[in-house]
Amino acid sequence: MLYELLSGEVDAWEIAPRFLDLLANTSVQFVQDRVKFLQPSDHLKKNGSTRLSCGGRVQLESGQCIEYDWLVLALGAEPKLDLVPGAAEFALPFSTLDDAWKVDKRLKILEREKFGKPSSPISVAVVGCGYAGVELAATVAERLQGKGKVQAIDVGTTICSGAPPGNREAAMKVLSSRNVQLYLGYFVSCIRKADKFEDLDQLISTLKGKDTVGEQPHGGYILELQPAERGVRSQILEVDLILWTVGSKPLVPEVEPYVLPVNGRGQAETDETLRVKGHPRVFAIGDSAALRDSSGRILPATAQVAFQQADFAGWNIWAAINDRPLLPFRFQNLGEMMTLGRNDAAITPSFIEGLTLDGPIGHAARKVAYLIRLPTDEHKVKVGISWLTKSAVESIASFQSTVTKVLSGS
Repeated sequence: MLYELLSGEVDAWEIAPRFLDLLANTSVQFVQDRVKFLQPSDHLKKNGSTRLSCGGRVQLESGQCIEYDWLVLALGAEPKLDLVPGAAEFALPFSTLDDAWKVDKRLKILEREKFGKPSSPISVAVVGCGYAGVELAATVAERLQGKGKVQAIDVGTTICSGAPPGNREAAMKVLSSRNVQLYLGYFVSCIRKADKFEDLDQLISTLKGKDTVGEQPHGGYILELQPAERGVRSQILEVDLILWTVGSKPLVPEVEPYVLPVNGRGQAETDETLRVKGHPRVFAIGDSAALRDSSGRILPATAQVAFQQADFAGWNIWAAINDRPLLPFRFQNLGEMMTLGRNDAAITPSFIEGLTLDGPIGHAARKVAYLIRLPTDEHKVKVGISWLTKSAVESIASFQSTVTKVLSGS
C-alpha cells in the first residue's frame, strides 16, 4: 500500500509497522543488521539427517555471528537499476518505505516550484507498465490533478500483460480519464541530466530520426526511447521526475565456502517442500525462492505466493523437527487486485469467473483484503479504527461541501 502514502490516504505506521512494536509481547529476538555471508553445515551430512548440533551460522556485517538450527531465507528483492545507462543516477525506484518517502518529497518540491505556473507543468515518467507501474502512474496522475502530466513507458504492447482482462480494462479506463500518456512498444535506452541551456534543435539534428515530446527541458532529465519493433520512430522525453518499476534482483546472500544452488536471477533453487536443494536445514520463500509449478514454470515473485509459502515453511520446519512428513507446496491463486487512486481499484477473484470489482467498490474490497493480511490482531484493530475514522471524517467533509454548494446556489 505504498501508493496510498503518495495519495495521503494512509499513514506510514498503518502499513509499515516496526518489528519492535509487532514483536514486543513475543519471545522473538529481533536483530536489525545486514547479512554478510552464510555458513551452512547441513550439507555435510550425506544421509540428510537433521540430527545436527548446529545447522550453520549467519555472519552479520556488525560482526555478530548467529548460530541456527533452521534457516529461512525471506530477504525479498531490490530494484535492478543497472539495466539502462543513467537509471541508477537519475531514476527513483518504488519498492520500499524509504522509496515512497523519497518520491513524495520530490513531488512536494516540484509542486512548490511549479505552484501558480500553468505554463510549466510537472512532467513525470514511469518506466514499466506492469502492476507496479500502472498503479504508480494512476496514483501520481490523480495527485497532480491537472498540475502536470504522467508518461508511462513499457516495451510491451499492452499494460499489465499478465493481468486478468477485467483488471486491465479498469486500469486503461482510469489512465485514460487522467490523461496518462502511454508509450507502449518502447524501451528506455538512456537517461541523462538535461542541461537547461541545451539547444533541442541541435540535439534533434544529432539524434537523426528521433521525435521530441514535451516542453523545453528546465534542469530535468532526458529519456531516449527506442522502439521494440522496426519501422517505428524513436522518441525523446523531457521530464522532471523518473520513477522506475522495471526489473528486480533477489537478495540471496553469499555463502562461504560453498554456494547455494541458484538460478540465473539469483534465487535459491528449492524442492517442493521449500527446502533449498542440498541443504535440508535451509528453507527459502518469496523472492528468495525459485520454486517451479507442475508445468515447470517458476512461481511469480508476488506477495500472494510469499504469504502462502510462509505457512508451508512454518509447518514443514515443525514437521522436520518432529520427524513428521513434510508437505509439498501448492499455490492457490486467489485472484489479483490493484489500486488506481483514492477511490479506484480493481479486484478479480479467481473463484468467480468473469467478475471484476472496480471503482469505489473495488477500492473498499481491496482495503478490507489488506486489513486481513496485516501481521497481528492488535495492529488490525488499530488500523481498522483509523481507517473507519478517516472515512467518517471524509464523508462528513464531503456532506458539508455539498450542503455549502447547495446553500450558496440558492
